[in-house]
Amino acid sequence: MSVFINKAGILTTVQDAGRNGYRRFGINPNGAMDSAAARLINILLGNFDSEAVLEMHFPASEMTFEEDAVFALGGADFRAKLNDEMLENWKSYYAEKGSVLKFTEKVFGNRAYLSIKGGFVIEKWLGSASTNLTANIGGFSGRKLNKGDKLFLKIQNPKSKIQNPTISNSLIPFYSRFPTVRVIAGAEFESLTAFGEQSFRCQNFTVSQNSDRMGFRLNGEPLFLLEKKELVSSAVNFGTIQLLPDGQLIILMADAQTSGGYPRIAHIIETDLPVVAQLGASDRIAFQLISIEEAENILMELEINLNFLRVACKFRQV
Repeated sequence: MSVFINKAGILTTVQDAGRNGYRRFGINPNGAMDSAAARLINILLGNFDSEAVLEMHFPASEMTFEEDAVFALGGADFRAKLNDEMLENWKSYYAEKGSVLKFTEKVFGNRAYLSIKGGFVIEKWLGSASTNLTANIGGFSGRKLNKGDKLFLKIQNPKSKIQNPTISNSLIPFYSRFPTVRVIAGAEFESLTAFGEQSFRCQNFTVSQNSDRMGFRLNGEPLFLLEKKELVSSAVNFGTIQLLPDGQLIILMADAQTSGGYPRIAHIIETDLPVVAQLGASDRIAFQLISIEEAENILMELEINLNFLRVACKFRQV
């Protein structure tokens, strides 16, 4: 019937593909920071890509399955254990009633994801189960999960036989503590000085301690504009890179505002956002500028491969 939270963890929330279509009202989408991980483990279980998952930070929640369930893990590796069995990411597992899932060590990454076959019973707000922590709405009562909470499951008594299709390594994001991520130029990119543009292309930036689901602040050599000027607040998105008044950069993340007045230097392409989402304080990042056409082709290729995986997983579960 449910999953019972034995220990809360530092920050575990319900997230899905996001609350889209309401930016004009100032409502940000929220959703999983690492959308690739959430989609992959949902596809693996035969769920819709947008099915709600648990997004966990380390130390993560400990939970008990109060009924049999089939689940999968993805994203960061927190060395998960089901009772005494060590688990791997990107595989499905069968949990018998009374089984305890815990996370024992942070191996790499900063956000791990748990998907349940069939999904959780979560009341949606504006079409999404994602948690908006600022507005205290969506997900599980608009908040993180606490000790004693129960998450009810849509499917009761799932089949115990587990079929594990292989997920190609090409579909799993190339996680790294020092990635080079691809970006397209933003509206104000050409407003950078020649030195600022060169520095953006060639410099390695460090993720600061002052980073969260709203934005990752970066530390590096300051960048400067050709001239200082007031900008009208304009639309921004998950992955927009803005230049702050002190010359430092900030990457807007899943819980960012819908508009802003700082110069938009670049935008991280959608397929590379999951890699950024797994970064933490003191990790480094570099940028590679590509064209919009290249970004579109990369995304199209990914979606084609995800569709192949989706079909393969559906056939395995027939």
